[in-house]
Amino acid sequence: MNTFIITLFFIYGLVLGSFYNVVGLRIPEGTFFKEKQSYCYTCKRTLGWSELIPVLSYLFQKGKCKGCGNRISAIYPIVEFTTGLLFALSYIVFGWTWMTMVSLVLVSMIVTVTVSDIAYQKIPNHILLFFLPIFVLIQIFTPAITFLSALLGAIMAFTLLLAIIVLSRGGMGMGDLKYFTLFGFIFGWKLFLLLFLLSTIYGALINGLLLATNKVTRKTKVPFGPYIGAAALSVLFFGNQLLDLYLSLL
Repeated sequence: MNTFIITLFFIYGLVLGSFYNVVGLRIPEGTFFKEKQSYCYTCKRTLGWSELIPVLSYLFQKGKCKGCGNRISAIYPIVEFTTGLLFALSYIVFGWTWMTMVSLVLVSMIVTVTVSDIAYQKIPNHILLFFLPIFVLIQIFTPAITFLSALLGAIMAFTLLLAIIVLSRGGMGMGDLKYFTLFGFIFGWKLFLLLFLLSTIYGALINGLLLATNKVTRKTKVPFGPYIGAAALSVLFFGNQLLDLYLSLL
């Protein structure tokens, strides 16, 4: 039974991951409500149903558009498959609890923001403003932390990121500040500090790898949103265990 439910969560994640790709790519361009059908970004041909099956369509078409033959970005199947895995993990970690729904909402926001930041190096206000009232309602009706901790987390995140932006003269953007501030409210000040630490570690490790393999240069602007999202997922699924491990080593 558990295997069946986990598989269902995975399938739902695949389907919604495809939708989050569309949202993340169209919201920054302002075309989400203007263009209802999916199409090839190169030849503008409307896609048929067989081209819209998550992951499988990409594999069957060998990563190319049926019409023009141009390469399709690998971000599509990667996001779909990753969303499926994260939806399944939400059930595995939290089971049939309210936290599963919270996890699914959080995963949905992180995936959508990550797509936008990778594609355009933007964390759209529209996406954050859509999810903000949802997390406020969660904090009011099913709080995992005290409201004081949530408020302190938001204030700490805003203050810390604003200081970094000022001192680094634009080393981070205002989108990163808003994103971090929302996570500060969601997780509270203790887990926010862990989230911030993990995001910097992930950023340093992956950017170091990209530099070592000549994928980027020191002048290349690399979006930080994916590292923030990865850190938030780490805190969501393993935050308390990581915090306990850290405190035990002190």
